[in-house]
Amino acid sequence: MERRTFVASAAAVVGASRFGVAPRAAAPFTISLAQWSLHRALQSRQLDHLDFARVARRDFGIEAIEYVNSFFKDRARDAAYLAEMNRRAAGEGVYQHLIMCDGEGALGDPDASKRTQAVENHRKWLEAAKVLGCATIRVNAQSSGTPEEQQRLAADGLRRLTEHAAPLGLNVIVENHGGLSSHGDWLVGVMKLVDHPRCGTLPDFGNFYEYDKYRGVEEMMPYAKAVSAKSHDFDGQGEETTKDYRRLLGIVLKAGFHSWVGIEYEGNRLSEREGIAATLRLLRRMQVELA
Repeated sequence: MERRTFVASAAAVVGASRFGVAPRAAAPFTISLAQWSLHRALQSRQLDHLDFARVARRDFGIEAIEYVNSFFKDRARDAAYLAEMNRRAAGEGVYQHLIMCDGEGALGDPDASKRTQAVENHRKWLEAAKVLGCATIRVNAQSSGTPEEQQRLAADGLRRLTEHAAPLGLNVIVENHGGLSSHGDWLVGVMKLVDHPRCGTLPDFGNFYEYDKYRGVEEMMPYAKAVSAKSHDFDGQGEETTKDYRRLLGIVLKAGFHSWVGIEYEGNRLSEREGIAATLRLLRRMQVELA
């Protein structure tokens, strides 16, 4: 284990150096890598899901990863496959932080039977997260009806799923991911209705659409158990051009959050790897400036 730790640490330094960044021992927040940052490479099979931990650690020096369930959709209950994920992550010294879950039904479906089925569909991801040593699964608060009806329905599904998660020591968190969930005040209302310490939010810097992103992040942060540093493009000085990262990260830290901030590059001008590297450089700089 000592040799494995040394090799992983050395790989992290080499990988980070390739992109002009350096790992830091202490910082006001920690940095993870969301798998969606490499979705084009994964979808085209240029990158295998099982190699994600290696790429995060050796190419970027990042020590925590966030999975997307669509990239191992049929493997949630495949014990051998999950064991291989564990083996590879451990070999690189990478922490498997969370699983982002999509395509398992609307947790706020107006049809009670469909809502119950959505809760049941998500349970396999709780089980997989437990096997992988994750802390959390990220879900969506999809529903239909009036805003008040959707709050009530989403809260019902989320509460029931969270009650399954709690005995496993897992969190269930909701991202602002379109529709009413991208309205910070609405999502806060859902959290208040759920009223469970294991249920929280995942503020995404880029998913507020018609809602003010700075207000949205501030509203969601009291319930945040992870943060998504969504990025799209950068100028010549390395600044993200579509949002004020200093202001957003200032809001995050002001809320007392000092945990994982996930890189989620979703731009088109830079390649996926260039976009990840640019986001990482900016976050490393913010770690110093905001310390």
